[in-house]
Formats: sequence, C-alpha cells, structure tokens
Amino acid sequence: MIILWGRASSANVQKVAWLGEELGLEVDRKDVGGPFGGLDTPQYIAMNPCQLIPTIQDGETTVWESEAVLRYLGAKYGTQFFPQDIEKRASVDKWMCWMQSTWFPAVYQAFITIMKVPADKRSSAGLEQQLEAMFAKAAFMNDQLKDRSFVAGNGLSLADFSFAAWLYRYFTLEIDRPVLEYLEKYYDSLCA
Repeated sequence: MIILWGRASSANVQKVAWLGEELGLEVDRKDVGGPFGGLDTPQYIAMNPCQLIPTIQDGETTVWESEAVLRYLGAKYGTQFFPQDIEKRASVDKWMCWMQSTWFPAVYQAFITIMKVPADKRSSAGLEQQLEAMFAKAAFMNDQLKDRSFVAGNGLSLADFSFAAWLYRYFTLEIDRPVLEYLEKYYDSLCA
C-alpha cells in the first residue's frame, strides 16, 4: 500500500491521486497541509524536509515533489503513462517541465488573486495582466492540441496528469475566457 500525504484540495495531491487511481494502486491518503497542518511535525519533516505536499511512502521508499512522485509511480507501476523508450519519455518529460515552469505560474497567479484576494483589495490592472498571461499559455496549448489528443502525443501520459490539475482550475474560475476549441475538447475528454 502507498501512503499519500496531502489534503484532497491540493492540485499537486490530486494529480498523484488520479495517477494512483488510473494505475489501480491501493493508496491511503492522509490529510496534512492547509487547514490540517502537520507539515511541521518531526515525523513529517523526517519524510519531507521541505515541509510541502504531496509526499508518498511506498514501502521503504519516500518521494516528495509532485512531479518526482509522478515520475516514480510512472516508472515503477505505469510505463503506459511514462514510456521506457527514451525518446518518448523525453517528450513526456519536456511537457511536464513546461507545466511546472510556464503553465502553473501563469494559472496560479490569477487563481490566487481571484480566489484569495478580496475584490476590493485587488489591483484590476494586475489581475488583467495575470489573466492575459494565463490566456496566452492556454492559447499556446490549444495550438499544440490541434494535431494530437493528449499533451505528449496520442495517449494519456504523465504530462496530462501534471497539466490537468491546473487546467481544472483554469476552467472552473468564474471568469470570461477565450474560446479555445482544442483545449476545451481535450478538457472534456479528460473529464469523461
């Protein structure tokens, strides 16, 4: 059994939990982080000195950082999502890196402003800038999805697990967003 430490509302925990489910793994999730606290306990710090979520324990192996956890689970249990072929794996890896370095920061900034900053305390110019950056990244991915069904090709991969957690937040924010046909079709297919 794999123990997954982290609250269910965390995007980073969600992508790991989703992968575990797709792989048919027995996963026992433990609530820590956010309102549950527990990240500053000696037990948790011994597992994850960064005091963030998620962290997994798989027997004697402990892994933290969501992308590292995805790669670990994919390499050990799910080569259908993380191919052994080095060229195919490189395609998955590059998109996972893009998600963390480009997509996540763009969506996160707008998400935090909308969800956490009271409307009367927001800079409308700042929010507009954040939304423009987010929409530009979404339009970029829309263009990438014109000729393929999934982020790294025509099959579900770790890149999709990485991307989808923040794509969900993109589509559930109560904002007017541009129509992006391929991105919307992709999102609908993941939801199905």
